Order: sequence, then structure tokens, then C-alpha cells
Amino acid sequence: MTLPPGPFVTALAAVLAVFHILLVITGLWSDAAVMGGFIPARFGAGMIESGPMVPAILTPFTAFFIHYDVIALAFNALILLFIGRQLEQPLGKAALSALLVAGAFGGALMLWIAQPRLGIPLLGANASVAALLAVFALIFNRGEMRPLGPISGPWVRVLWLGAAWIGLQLLIGIAAGGFAIPTIWASIGGFLTGLALARPVLRWRFRGR
Repeated sequence: MTLPPGPFVTALAAVLAVFHILLVITGLWSDAAVMGGFIPARFGAGMIESGPMVPAILTPFTAFFIHYDVIALAFNALILLFIGRQLEQPLGKAALSALLVAGAFGGALMLWIAQPRLGIPLLGANASVAALLAVFALIFNRGEMRPLGPISGPWVRVLWLGAAWIGLQLLIGIAAGGFAIPTIWASIGGFLTGLALARPVLRWRFRGR
């Protein structure tokens, strides 16, 4: 399969890789994870902060650039390259960027709702990648879905995709021994954000045409 050119997502994947390498070789990864990771407990009154910290409201964005390890980085970068390059041309850089940012914040919100007192930082592009995956599955799925009672075919597809993705993440949580893994809830939130924004993003992209 020949992928279309995607200079924006290709450059973004390269930035993620270079940034992770720099953090590791300089020994700054641990500090960056605490300073720039999304920590739900920071939005409560029970966490005492010490040292410089990125403003909590901005950490869903900064956490996007910090990954737990090479495996997490490689997983997100590969999906970003495969899915993102196919979406970059139809969506454009602006809409794609908005979707990535919205996915990051949607994932962080879902994690906060699920575990508001969690003191472990959420790191990585999982939520943003999940948002892209949702849009890709919704837009490029050519199969016809039959209406389910009063629910139209397109909405049946949305509900089916959302349920399938949530089920997959919950199974991952069970296999990992629990649901305390931040990326599980973030991936669910990012995917649901992508489902919600797929059609608005397309309308934004092709407005006036």
C-alpha cells in the first residue's frame, strides 16, 4: 500500500522521536514527565507542587510530546504516520492540528473524570492518535450500516465504533491487571472526541465549497 505524502505528520513524528531522545540522553525525562505531564490530581486541592511546573490547563498539550518509553513512542509514531498521512490531504494541516489538540484535551478530560485523584502523569500522543483513528474509521468506512430503530445508519456506525474502541481499551486494562493505566482512559476520551468532531472538522475543511 502506497501512502500519500504527509509532510506535516511526518515532521511531527520526527519531532516526537527527537524530543524523546533528547530527554533521555540529557537525563531530563523524569523532570519533564512531572513538569509537563497531565496529572489529574493537580486540579484538586490535595497535591502539593514543588519546583517549576507547566500550568495544569496546558499539560494535555505538553504531555503530547513526552512519551513513557521507546515502545510507546514507536506505537504512536507508526499510527500517526499511517493514519495521519491519509488524513492530512483531505483534512488539511489546520483541521488535522485542531483534531490532534482536541484529542489530547478530550483524553485528559476523560482521565480526569475517571480518576480525578490520580497522581501519575499521563504522557504521550495516545489520545490524539485515537482521535485520528476515529475520524479515519468514520470517514473511510464504506460499509453501509442499517438503521437501528429510530437511530440512523451513520449514527449506528458512530455508536458501534465507540463501543468497540472502549471495549478494546477495557480489555487492555484487564490484561494489564487494572484500570489505573492513564493511557487507557485517555485513549477512550480521544477516540470519542474524534467521533464527535469528524463531521464538524469536514465541514470546516470544505466550508464554502
